[in-house]
Amino acid sequence: MNADLIAERAIDSLIHDFPTIDAVTIRRLYEDSVRTMSTARVAQFTPALAERLARERLRAVASGGATGDRSIPGVLFLCVHNAGRSQMAAGWFRALAAGRAAVYSGGSEPAADLNPAVVAAMHEVGISIEDEFPKPWTDEVARAVDVIVTMGCGDECPVYPGVRVEDWELEDPAGHGIEAVRPIRDDIEQRVRALLTTLGVNVNQQVQSGSERA
Repeated sequence: MNADLIAERAIDSLIHDFPTIDAVTIRRLYEDSVRTMSTARVAQFTPALAERLARERLRAVASGGATGDRSIPGVLFLCVHNAGRSQMAAGWFRALAAGRAAVYSGGSEPAADLNPAVVAAMHEVGISIEDEFPKPWTDEVARAVDVIVTMGCGDECPVYPGVRVEDWELEDPAGHGIEAVRPIRDDIEQRVRALLTTLGVNVNQQVQSGSERA
């Protein structure tokens, strides 16, 4: 299919799904997402990934931003490659919050693919992240959350007035097998549970902890 036609169909779909955002903004964010993803190291770039990134950015805009009237709290998890720690944190948060809080993740230097040992370790606890992909953090998302959790990205991680920042010191799972990833996964789980408590979000009791499954 012609690239221009793919783009127009994606934009039309986004306009339909985000009626509160003007079409000019939607087109700008989509086209910027295409540029961002096409120049990133993400393996097998497709327009579908650009649309997913644009959709995430628009979801953040639709939430009202840092000064908007948000009905639920939001958290952004950041690491260097968005291939391991931040993806595990987002996976745990998504499962434990069960829609009662918004979650995003990103990296300062996104990798080409997710760490397969990380994907496997999360699968062991019944959480699928295999359809996720490494992506950069964006200004729209960073401004739309209540908390930014950093994991090793240092000065590259954003800081915004009014947004709480937490730095989690965690071992980087890059280059490690699943045996070494499991304790990192379980450490992240406990941190996510504690974070949800500070946000006043009830944890989904149907999600069994990693240590209980071990």
